Amino acid sequence: MSQSIGSAAKTLGTTPDTLRYYEKLHLFPPPGRNAAGRRIYREEDLGRLRFLKRAQALGFSLADIRKLLHLRDSPTRSSRAVRELAQRKRDQLEVKMREVEQMYVELSHLLALCTGSGMCCPILERMDRGKIASADATSASE
Repeated sequence: MSQSIGSAAKTLGTTPDTLRYYEKLHLFPPPGRNAAGRRIYREEDLGRLRFLKRAQALGFSLADIRKLLHLRDSPTRSSRAVRELAQRKRDQLEVKMREVEQMYVELSHLLALCTGSGMCCPILERMDRGKIASADATSASE
């Protein structure tokens, strides 16, 4: 079963422009063309694009996805190489989660200082001074 670019994009939850972009980046072989010269996506193409979208959803960069696709297509694929890419991505996510948690704590602290009334805004004042929750917690514990 073949699909047009519009139908394939809809199936994948993306846009035709995105599919053209992936093709331009050589993340998958150029799809076949019909008699009118329009792209026709086979099930194999859609499977590769689904893989690409899942990898993106896990936070992999397009460069990492290119490596994963190469490993996926290789008859001598290396599970170790795939594991290393996945481990590196997980480690990056762990760092990002800590950063997001710190931002959450800081914003919670700022919100606790603010009543939302009056001309004075402790949130803006603290941000202007560079004094944030983590700095307050450090000075309070010293």
